Amino acid sequence: PSNARPITRKRKIMRKTFEQLFEALSNHARDVSFHVQYWDGVKKSYGAGEPQFILTMTTKQAAEHVLESGSLGFGEEYMAGGIQVEGDFTQLLRFGADNAFLNLPIGLKAKLAIKHLRQASLNTLSRSTKHVAHHYDRGNDFYKLWLDDSMAYSCGYFRYENDTLEQAQQQKYEHICRKLQLKAGETLIDIGCGWGGMLIYAAKHYGVRGVGCTLSKEQVEYAVDLVKRQGLSKEISIVFEDYRKIEGTFDKFVSIGMFEHVGKQFIPTFMEKVKSILNPGGIGLLHTIGQELPVPGDPWTLKYIFPGGYIPTLDEIVRTMCEAKLIPTDIENLRLHYARTVEEWIARFEVQAKKVESMYDASFVRLWRMFLNGCVANFRYGDMRLYHVLFTKGLNNTMPLTREHLYR
Repeated sequence: PSNARPITRKRKIMRKTFEQLFEALSNHARDVSFHVQYWDGVKKSYGAGEPQFILTMTTKQAAEHVLESGSLGFGEEYMAGGIQVEGDFTQLLRFGADNAFLNLPIGLKAKLAIKHLRQASLNTLSRSTKHVAHHYDRGNDFYKLWLDDSMAYSCGYFRYENDTLEQAQQQKYEHICRKLQLKAGETLIDIGCGWGGMLIYAAKHYGVRGVGCTLSKEQVEYAVDLVKRQGLSKEISIVFEDYRKIEGTFDKFVSIGMFEHVGKQFIPTFMEKVKSILNPGGIGLLHTIGQELPVPGDPWTLKYIFPGGYIPTLDEIVRTMCEAKLIPTDIENLRLHYARTVEEWIARFEVQAKKVESMYDASFVRLWRMFLNGCVANFRYGDMRLYHVLFTKGLNNTMPLTREHLYR
């Protein structure tokens, strides 16, 4: 055919681009060995020893999609089966944060699609409910399959190497309660309370009265029922409400894993709301994923996992707190605790993978497999951090002089 030569040349260029990419990735992570198999059966090996993973691009179209759309194309092809991965998926996904991959020139169509994604992710009052529902209203039965007994969907706190996920999550609640110096009779507001685990722990172990809010209807239904079954309906109230509409004042404040959904434009709004609902001298703790330097959000994650999501920098968190007269008193980075937590989730998820597939479909399983493994890669090898930022509303001269009260 008259166009055979241009097609052949295009394939050769594409193959060369991939080979240069994988060579660069291998040079940047010499502890990783892997094989890449192309759509025509050609296989290339990188690194020394047995491969930790084998990446297969089953069709030329799948390969083209990756080059055209970067991480968005890779994720969509993996979900569809055009890309297959055998072995340690985390070791492959750690390359997603490598500049050799991030700097691949993507096509105009992909650039426009990504720009639209970011514009549509603004967390206005009307959009926030939709964004939260996309992720958290997958169904309580789904999350029950792989979370701990308290349904904590956030970083645990591993005091010892052999701690179970259940222990780590209870230890997380205890760690936060000690940081907040909770006392019986105090009031606690939990913004983004999830399935209610933190409030239930605080009420049972510290005698506080609490209010929690979430924009997930599934979470509200589950948490309200759980609070009732625990006999804590007089102590805890769970409401379906946006944080911007919460009223009243409280002695203590906590937010665990919700701040990532606020969005860059609304960080000052969030801090002003915290100031308005926290009593003078009150203590708060913000538990959030963050990073040291601003990095654009991953478009695949924004489209399929967390629409409206934004990972703040530590600078943004501290600066906007201070602008709202909230004074940071202690910052802890629990990065490796989150890697351990998600590794526990992955192990449980894989045990239940067939059941998840029967509830949804194979693409849904691959989507979550990629998301969870990507989280581990980002926390172990990439730029993601997990910050505990403790703060007070205005000066509080009764704060402990040391951290001893956390570890007694």
